[in-house]
Amino acid sequence: MRPARESVKSSGQTYFVSSQTIARRPFFRHERWVLLMEEVLQHYRGDSYLLHAYVVMPDHFHIIITPRESLERAMQNIKGGFSFRAKRAFNWKFDIWQAGFSDHRIRDIEDWNHHISYMRYNPVKAKLAVDYRYLAFDLDPIPQRLKPSFLAGSDGGPEAPPLQKQGLAETEVLTLQKPGSAKPMGRAEVPFTSHSNTGLLQRNK
Repeated sequence: MRPARESVKSSGQTYFVSSQTIARRPFFRHERWVLLMEEVLQHYRGDSYLLHAYVVMPDHFHIIITPRESLERAMQNIKGGFSFRAKRAFNWKFDIWQAGFSDHRIRDIEDWNHHISYMRYNPVKAKLAVDYRYLAFDLDPIPQRLKPSFLAGSDGGPEAPPLQKQGLAETEVLTLQKPGSAKPMGRAEVPFTSHSNTGLLQRNK
C-alpha cells in the first residue's frame, strides 16, 4: 500500500526522498539524461524547495530537500518537469518514472548525517566510482532547526544502512558534514559502460 503523501504545506520540514525509473531502466547511464536531471533539480531550486543534496544513479535518485509548499508539489515539479523536458529533448514517447516516491522526514542532525553518508555510499555500493560525478552536497544550508550544539554519530534508521556497514568511520562522516565546513564535491569522469539492459535506450545514445 502506498504511504500517505503530504497535500498541505510542509511547515519547513526536511525530507530524504527517493524515486525510481520505470522498470528500473538505467536511463541515467546516458550523460545527456543525467545532465538534464541535474538541470531540472536546479531549475526548481529556491522557488519549489531548498535543495541540500542529491545523487543521480543510473535507475534512481536520492535528494534531501526542504519543500517551500508541499512535498507532493515539489516531487511533481521534479519528476513531471523532467519527463516533459526529456520527451521533448530526446523525442522519447514512453514512460520514464515509476509511480510515486518514498520519503523520510529528517528528524535531527544524526538523521541528516546518516542519510548524507548513505547517499555518498550509494555509487560505491553500485561499483560505479568512489569519486562519483553525478552528486552534490552542501548546496542550500542545513536548516537552522536541525543544527546542534555539537555533532554526534548515529546508527540511523531503516532508510539507510548502518554506518559500520558502509566502510565509513563516524568521525569521517561527521567531519565531512559539519555545517559550513565542507566544500562542494568536485566532478570526475565516470567510466559508464555503453551497454544497457533495455533495447529502448539504444536509439537515444
